[in-house]
Amino acid sequence: MGFFIRDLHRQIERLYQEQFGQYHGQSLLLYRGQGLSYRDFEKLKKAEGGLLSFNCFLSTSKQRGASFMFAETIIQNDENVGILFVMTIDPSVTSTPFADISNESYFEEEAEILFSMHTVFRIGDIKKLDNNERLFEVCLKLTSDDDKELKVITDLFEENLKGGTGWERLGNLLFKVGKFDKAEELYHTLVQQATTQNDAAFYYDHLGAMQTYKNNYLEAIRNFEKSLSIRESISTENNSDLAVTYNNMGSTYEKMKDYSNALLFHQKALSIWEMLLPEHQIDL
Repeated sequence: MGFFIRDLHRQIERLYQEQFGQYHGQSLLLYRGQGLSYRDFEKLKKAEGGLLSFNCFLSTSKQRGASFMFAETIIQNDENVGILFVMTIDPSVTSTPFADISNESYFEEEAEILFSMHTVFRIGDIKKLDNNERLFEVCLKLTSDDDKELKVITDLFEENLKGGTGWERLGNLLFKVGKFDKAEELYHTLVQQATTQNDAAFYYDHLGAMQTYKNNYLEAIRNFEKSLSIRESISTENNSDLAVTYNNMGSTYEKMKDYSNALLFHQKALSIWEMLLPEHQIDL
């Protein structure tokens, strides 16, 4: 199975270079019809504006009609919601290879585009189709290597996990491939098994960061407050870890449009960094 996955990924990479390697045209619009359970659809709605990862090879179509028909058939099962994903793809900046496999597909008329594994999208608008309570259109935009929010969180994980334990590195890997729920489960376990207060605060910080990027801001603040409670009890007032937690809280309050608290915690972080940084060093 591993050989098959590697071989398929390499074939997609090769076709991507042949078909889109020098592409400088307009963005592509692709479609996918899919069913979701009510529980998974509620998770998707709560994550609007956040990130969504498809962790398998992803089949899409240039033809809206075929994808819409598939989404319609899904709602014949009362336990599912029909979803029409509408995906905006800029081939010149994508971080995930994909290929037009129409000529290789049994259903050539569907104009199939196949993506490699672990494709990450940003979730846009979610709206009802045909005024049907069980049929929805979900807009997605493919992330690029320079997606600012994705880069911030992966850089945070990479910087803090250098030399970390195997479990911590696994948490980083799960996040980077888009398995956010699995990463969160792992960090909850690590919090319970933490052998030092500093480790527990570190794990709460990362739980808070993950909740922020899932747009669960109140839960993020709760995790940051737990980290802060620990750090304030064990840290000197000019500790850089304390500044990181203050800054994380400020950024989350900013997303919540609670600008007074955002300013308060950013100022606390800044005052610590000003004490720690050499006089002529600038950190942007």
